[in-house]
Amino acid sequence: MRRLPACVPLLLLLAACGGEPAPQTPPPPEVGVIRAEAVDLPLTLEVGGRLSAYRSADVRARVPGVLQQRVYTEGSDVEEGQVLFLIDPAPLQAALGTARAALAQAEANHANARANAERARRLAPQNYVSAADLDNALAAERSAAAAVEAARAAVESARINLGYATVRSPIAGRAGRQRVTEGALVGQGEATLLTTVDQIDPLYANFSLGVGEVDRIRQARAAAPEAVASVDVVLPDGSPHPHAGTLDFSGDVVDPATGAISLRAVVPNPERRLLPGTYVSLRARLGQLRGVFAIPQAAVQRDARGAYVLVVGAEGQVARRDVALERAEGGNWIVSSGLEDGEQVIVSGLQKATIGGPATPVPWTPQGQAPGAPAPAPEGDDAPAEGGDEAPGRD
Repeated sequence: MRRLPACVPLLLLLAACGGEPAPQTPPPPEVGVIRAEAVDLPLTLEVGGRLSAYRSADVRARVPGVLQQRVYTEGSDVEEGQVLFLIDPAPLQAALGTARAALAQAEANHANARANAERARRLAPQNYVSAADLDNALAAERSAAAAVEAARAAVESARINLGYATVRSPIAGRAGRQRVTEGALVGQGEATLLTTVDQIDPLYANFSLGVGEVDRIRQARAAAPEAVASVDVVLPDGSPHPHAGTLDFSGDVVDPATGAISLRAVVPNPERRLLPGTYVSLRARLGQLRGVFAIPQAAVQRDARGAYVLVVGAEGQVARRDVALERAEGGNWIVSSGLEDGEQVIVSGLQKATIGGPATPVPWTPQGQAPGAPAPAPEGDDAPAEGGDEAPGRD
């Protein structure tokens, strides 16, 4: 009992030495931010389309005869007026000779009728011929002159038919395969198809857009009426065709089967690299977007409500901004609405930011990547919690 009072101060001293310090508030986390700056960019749409020949001409046999020879090389480029096929000209030459003989006979008859009419005209004033005889002589002269004109037309027709025995290309382009072999009888009752020539420089690029997209294009073109609409063909390796096309046609009628409007562009093809009938990807620049923002892809997140970014406000508080995305371009998302000019958008440190909580903004610099390369997407646990709840999932 005498030792108890002596132990109490020792126990109190030991208890005081083993106590924990009071907790301290951590400083606001640092986050990498960029300043949102409004810019004007072209309205670009990625669509699928199909190439078609600028002009396509069917080469047909326009006169009957036996096909003698194919002169061109199948699949080669031909010039306008170049000889493609030869049809046996012998029957046509004979028809031309017959027509020329008929013309000579008509000219002889006309000469005789003209002489008789001249004689009747001289004798009529002296009443050596009757009025009826004069009329008959004049009528015979006119009939003979008409027969000459008909014979000349027959000669010209026979000459034209003989020219058709040499089948020429109506346009410059690429000639297709031969449809009829040598020795076949062509042109009997119908113009037999021999081959097809397609002009492939330039080409048509046909595509279609929904009505909603067309309304966006009209608004963008109204915002910048001086902007020239152009269309780029994207090659299979992802690179653009070196020659940009221009918008050539825009339909005003909606196709009831697809609910879309047809458009067409003319694409230069001097190297003949593009071919008609090919399905291609098209990048169409069809207007100007005013006041949009280029935001790194790493800053854009998604949840059930849609795409959004986090910003640091003037008071140093993190806030959410729901945004509308136009397209991805060069590692950035093009944001058309939802941001204000000058806002500080968080790009890195998203896992440390909490909506409604404080944050210290520092300039964001991509690490370990070349300028212009896409920023790395945030990991699955980088999405901030809103109101302390679990972070929403992203696409």
